[in-house]
Amino acid sequence: MGKHRSAKHIGIVAVSPEGSALCYREIFRFAGRLLGDHGHPVVSLHNEPFEDYMAAVLRDDWHRVGELLLRSAKCLAAIGAEFCITPDNVMQHGVELARTHSPIPWLTMTDLVSDQVAADQRKVVGLIGTKMVMFGSTYQTYLGLKGVKVIAPDARDAETIDAIIFRELVHGAVVESSRQQLLDAIERMKQRGAEGVVLGCTEAPLLVTSANSPLPVYDTAALLAEGAVRFSLGLKPVG
Repeated sequence: MGKHRSAKHIGIVAVSPEGSALCYREIFRFAGRLLGDHGHPVVSLHNEPFEDYMAAVLRDDWHRVGELLLRSAKCLAAIGAEFCITPDNVMQHGVELARTHSPIPWLTMTDLVSDQVAADQRKVVGLIGTKMVMFGSTYQTYLGLKGVKVIAPDARDAETIDAIIFRELVHGAVVESSRQQLLDAIERMKQRGAEGVVLGCTEAPLLVTSANSPLPVYDTAALLAEGAVRFSLGLKPVG
């Protein structure tokens, strides 16, 4: 057990309860595959109410989002966390505001995902998530800087996906008809030239996995979890 006693303490700045729980689980799944039964990092989680985040987003108040994220980062730092992550795709905009005054560094999903897509030499990828993620700059900017084109679903599919996320996935509900709708939307992006798909919704793996997707999957929560474990242990990222 002594080999990895110096592993950095990971702090999870939680937003969506379901997505944060999935990321917490993935951290220890990856740590188990990498290390076996010993040497896992300490992981702490802190959240502000999900409703407060959603209210701020609906007002387009990203400074408030940044304040909420920063509040959690400060609480995590106070109990020993040495860096933090936020397993929520929508809130990545707020991370840029929070990290400026954060007492500990942030590891971001946008960097980890874009690095992995570029390492795989993809030129075009599809993106599913909330409408804000699909039609915003959360991944488009980071991937664009690496020469990767991002394809969003068409307007009808986007409405369907957004509704599935907010009405079902953030509550942990798994509906088989919704699974098929997501897979059909990914298939249509494949027909438009996508070479992979970024699951820009932390809860999306409840429905879409590498086993059932018509395209190679970039699971943002899993990549963040793996990146966090590697960073904690002082290992190089895969990408």
